[in-house]
Amino acid sequence: MSDASIRPRHPRPRSLALVAPLRLGRPSDTWFKPALSVVAASAVPQLTLLALGRLDLVIYTMAGSLCALYGHGLPYARRARTLTGVVLAMTAGLGAALVTASLTHSTAVLVAVGALLAAVQKAGCDATRIGPPGHVILTFVSSAALFAPQRLGQVPAHLALTLAAGAVAWLVCVGPALIRREGPERRAVARALAAAADRMADPGPRTHRAAAAAVHAAWQCLLASGRPTPVRRSLERLVAHAEAAVPPSATGPDVDAEADRLRGLAALTRGRGPVPVPPPPGPQGAYGTEHAELYGIEAERATLRDPGRRRAARRALLRSLGPGSPLLPVAVRTLIGCALAGYLCAALGVGRPYWAIVTAASLYQANITLTWNRTLQRTLGNLLGVLVFAAVLPLSRTTPLALVLCCLFFGFAAEALITRNYWLGSVAVTPMALLVLEFGAPHPAGELIGDRVLDTVLGALAGFLAAALVTNRRAAGRVERALHATAKARTEAERAAGQPPAERARARRALTASLVELREAADTAAGEWWQRALPEQEVLAAEQAGHRTLTATAQRPGPAARAPETRRGTTVPAPSIGAE
Repeated sequence: MSDASIRPRHPRPRSLALVAPLRLGRPSDTWFKPALSVVAASAVPQLTLLALGRLDLVIYTMAGSLCALYGHGLPYARRARTLTGVVLAMTAGLGAALVTASLTHSTAVLVAVGALLAAVQKAGCDATRIGPPGHVILTFVSSAALFAPQRLGQVPAHLALTLAAGAVAWLVCVGPALIRREGPERRAVARALAAAADRMADPGPRTHRAAAAAVHAAWQCLLASGRPTPVRRSLERLVAHAEAAVPPSATGPDVDAEADRLRGLAALTRGRGPVPVPPPPGPQGAYGTEHAELYGIEAERATLRDPGRRRAARRALLRSLGPGSPLLPVAVRTLIGCALAGYLCAALGVGRPYWAIVTAASLYQANITLTWNRTLQRTLGNLLGVLVFAAVLPLSRTTPLALVLCCLFFGFAAEALITRNYWLGSVAVTPMALLVLEFGAPHPAGELIGDRVLDTVLGALAGFLAAALVTNRRAAGRVERALHATAKARTEAERAAGQPPAERARARRALTASLVELREAADTAAGEWWQRALPEQEVLAAEQAGHRTLTATAQRPGPAARAPETRRGTTVPAPSIGAE
């Protein structure tokens, strides 16, 4: 792709919104899962320590309990591995902080280590795309531990408490697999069906992108789910149906009826009954590639099991953190912003600069516009949360059990509210973080409130200042690479029209993945300041061409294949290439 083909436009710094970032959205359809999980994972160790009279150790068990917030969108096989990594990363960060705290009391050193840990945690979470809550929980725990009194001989026992609580969190999050093994896959497929229905009812760029992203996420969830089961086979057919059930220009009552039927399939898929079965695919037309997709998913699953593919994935992860990575500027922002916030608060005599470090670390998103939005949300939520803390503090000091119950309540409330807007969740997070200090010993309420307000304001100012000063000119380069990858994937999808079903399906999924990456790269670059020109028109043209290719290839009939047999709400597809 030559530079001459690009019609660049130098981006102008966008005005920073004040109201839009604070509007409430619709809650996540699974908000209750992390909320209930963190309560269950926290209640077991906290009530145990309450019975033993050692609530002063809650900070160490809470580090492991908070791992229950991760991985709720993943299939259970992948979730188990992810949570293991999160628990180990949490323990490693906490161990580094505790050892540092036991060796030095220098505020300058502690702030430097806290900023470095925050930057490493941010880069690691972005590279692995672990999803919410990302690095914030890891940074909260490690930064708080840096300023907690500690002796070197206590570190092994405290880390053992973290690992024990992490094991409880692992069991809480993975245990539901014994009851509903394919629950995450069903929810992912239901979202794909609902997105396809929205696209069919209201065709346009926004719904087309949303449908492509939802279908891509559903395929990835099924690929990561492990051994195929009859239920997963049925879910694969439903995703293929959602991907194909997108006529390019049809209108009228038939389209509305089809959209309603897709929504009905989504509701049944999300429920607890048998997985619904879509209409059998015709020999050609809009649903003519379902067999190809089913062939392709088996071939791709076999490829993913190849040890060479896994080694290549690990090398790609390391390259994503290399010198030319677009993630590095964000990590540098985190390092500078956290250090600046910590040193500024220390210079003003604040006794707990780690709050400023955590505030700054929590701001950094994919670009500066999103970072500004998070700055507003975090500041408003923390200031309102301080008022809630002041109101609930007398109740929490009545008995130790009341303190434990208050922390559990705010942990649940935070996860229940944060999916509507980050600031609303912060209203619950702030009193919970302040109440944690009460487990060691009561502190003067005025001191806690004053320090938290000052740390919030200074941390937000220092954090956003670092984001504005550290440019991310690599974001435009990521767009250009994504454009090249999309053009290549579209060409391969068109060439694969006459290939075996597995190749056709794999090429279409690769094109969908490249379109999702292109949109993510373009959105990220559009929110950055002080960068190179963006090929906005070419991005739009590439997306339109890619979606036309997906629609065209979805309508081409594939080789004749025996239709899968249907029985009692599940399907058993014909033998697939690469299944063995």
